[in-house]
Amino acid sequence: MKFTPNERIAVFIDGANLYATARSLNFDIDYRRLLGLFDEQGYLVRAFYYTALADDQEYSSIRPLIDWLDYNGYTVVTKPMKEFTDASGRRKVKGNMDIELAVDAMEMAEHIDHMVLFSGDGDFRSLVEAIQRKGKRVSVVSTVSVQPPMIADELRRQADHFIDIAKLVKQIGRDPAERAARREASERTYRPAEPADDLEEFFDR
Repeated sequence: MKFTPNERIAVFIDGANLYATARSLNFDIDYRRLLGLFDEQGYLVRAFYYTALADDQEYSSIRPLIDWLDYNGYTVVTKPMKEFTDASGRRKVKGNMDIELAVDAMEMAEHIDHMVLFSGDGDFRSLVEAIQRKGKRVSVVSTVSVQPPMIADELRRQADHFIDIAKLVKQIGRDPAERAARREASERTYRPAEPADDLEEFFDR
């Protein structure tokens, strides 16, 4: 990675995009190690994490992650997903966080020297260009190590530096042994509900 000493850095993480990228490479992000990695590169001013939440995700598996990030050095930005019906009558959800990320990045630009964007979304090309016009450097973190690549070509070309996250797995990935231990613990504590003898008993519960 290309950073200079005492450089003021801000990290912007497109949560859904990073999750999809890590899953495509079959590893889990260790967010404590990720924060530490960039803290070592210079002066980490702020680390933002963006994700949209469905109404029924208030107590889902993502909630512990959001809470942990909030208490451990990240600025977490969330908003509810919006439901809509497309032209074919199919129900869909929309949870794009591009505007929120772009607004925060533009506001932070005057306080930093280097922006690090964890996303491969080509819609961010214009944002990267705008930050660069302010005299700041921009590194984009995604991957070309899978097919098709997770990063849009126009975004990769616009960035000052492209960092393939596949090369950071050893630095920011969770220990595979820890992952297996968590899965084993989860399986030990899971107890399937006993089937009801009849519908009357089920509804009496």
